[in-house]
Amino acid sequence: MRLWSSIILLCAVSAASAQDEIRIMGTRELPLPGAASASHKLRLSVHVFDGGRWLPEHAEAAVLEAAGLLRQCGVALSRAELRVVQAPRRFRVYFTPASRELLARLPAPRPAVFFVDDTRNDPAFDAEAIGRENAAGRPELADTVWVAHGARDLPQVLAHELVHLLSDSGSHSEAPGNLMRAETSPGATRLTPAQCERLRARGQANGLLGVN
Repeated sequence: MRLWSSIILLCAVSAASAQDEIRIMGTRELPLPGAASASHKLRLSVHVFDGGRWLPEHAEAAVLEAAGLLRQCGVALSRAELRVVQAPRRFRVYFTPASRELLARLPAPRPAVFFVDDTRNDPAFDAEAIGRENAAGRPELADTVWVAHGARDLPQVLAHELVHLLSDSGSHSEAPGNLMRAETSPGATRLTPAQCERLRARGQANGLLGVN
């Protein structure tokens, strides 16, 4: 009886461990345009969740279009790896305690973008960038961007958050047509020379941008 009880217990522990597993199921390099004319290069790791609400092709299209908006600053995407993550359902929602655990258990080259099903944080932003400046209480999340399903103006939202991340600044602009307005829109895509200069300088200083 003790032998059978031990076997049953081991099976239950093994099943629970398998259900709590976090792993990369597959990776794919995104096709990128040439970066020869850019002064700086950006490498991204991009994550979607197996069984989540985002499809890989949605993430790919958003990343490539957002990268096009950064080229006005002389920054080109030199590598983007799309990674499909298998993880328990709770990790598919952006929530600081769970997301810290996720990144403590999942090696993710930075800067990293995560396309999640929703957010439980308050305030509940459609997307959020965690730079060095706002990562003091959550160091595991430094240099990451989180985008919740349903975010509107997706390429602009992602580019907006990448500017926050690379600039290590939460500043917004009130200038018409500026990408860094508090509310994104399809027509707001421009960045000023000063915004670009900070993005390149801080991004390079923090090791998030390389130099061509």
